[in-house]
Amino acid sequence: MKHDDRRDGNHRGKNPPRPARRTYDIPPAERAGGPAQTLPVRPGERAHAQTLPVRPGERAHTQALPIHPREERPRRAERPPRSYDAAPESEPPENLLVGRNPIREALKSGAPLEKLLVAEGDLSGAARDIVRMAREAGVVVQFVERYRLDQIYPAHQGLLAFRSARTYSSIEEILAYARERGEEPLVVVLDQVTDPHNLGAIIRTGECAGAHGVIIPERRAAGLTPACEKAAAGALAHMRVARVKNLNRALEELKRAGLWVVAAALEGENALTADWTGPLALVIGSEGEGISRLTLSLCDRRVTLPMLGEISSLNASVAAGVLLYQVVRARGGGQ
Repeated sequence: MKHDDRRDGNHRGKNPPRPARRTYDIPPAERAGGPAQTLPVRPGERAHAQTLPVRPGERAHTQALPIHPREERPRRAERPPRSYDAAPESEPPENLLVGRNPIREALKSGAPLEKLLVAEGDLSGAARDIVRMAREAGVVVQFVERYRLDQIYPAHQGLLAFRSARTYSSIEEILAYARERGEEPLVVVLDQVTDPHNLGAIIRTGECAGAHGVIIPERRAAGLTPACEKAAAGALAHMRVARVKNLNRALEELKRAGLWVVAAALEGENALTADWTGPLALVIGSEGEGISRLTLSLCDRRVTLPMLGEISSLNASVAAGVLLYQVVRARGGGQ
């Protein structure tokens, strides 16, 4: 006879019976939930009864939760549909050329460009052609890391170019202009002046003082940007500005043309009593670095403005203005 494990309590089958559910000795009133407890409701709200879970030995508890009226609930702002054909959020600056085609066409038309920034790395054929065209046109070409271009304008295609506010002149044109007017040349030469506002202010003062031109270097110097044009307050329309690759060679060229090169330095003869007659080239350095040592060694004379206060230097544009009007006084006050 086959033995039945389920009869003698030896549950060896695959599905043994579940143990009996344990019961608790809870009073009937408490099992029924007992008296409900209601929390206070604020004005303008309606009560919502929510029964919290009851553990053995505890009484049921009803809590009134506040519900705001539907019309008072804040609504989520609707987001406008995204357009993938929309223009970028910010337009490039007015003097910035973005993209290979605009830069190429500007070079073909002879538009004055301040500089061309090129992302470092392998250049495609089109990019190499643009770099070649820029160098042939005398535009400053500067290779930089790609993140610098991203900081200026993200959609750069590896190339960014800056327009010049005006077309640059040459040293020959500046000297020819002085001859046309029948005047002894007066030229302002700037060494390492990187602030476009200072450059614009010097151009403005030079034009008012009768200077025939301003000479600036290609590198480590401010150019004819919109900021410079604004600071010049219209003087760029009348002042000739030459940009040279080597400032020291430019000084040698001015000396061969018969100009005396005078440097504004910390040490030298008193600028208020110095001789300012004759054809002159006035050299002004930056506020921080001044005139470089090699450039200073090429100057014929050095002058300094007396510092009577606690500060030992002047703003570059202010110093240029004071010295230029010393030349005006020496030349008879413009009479």
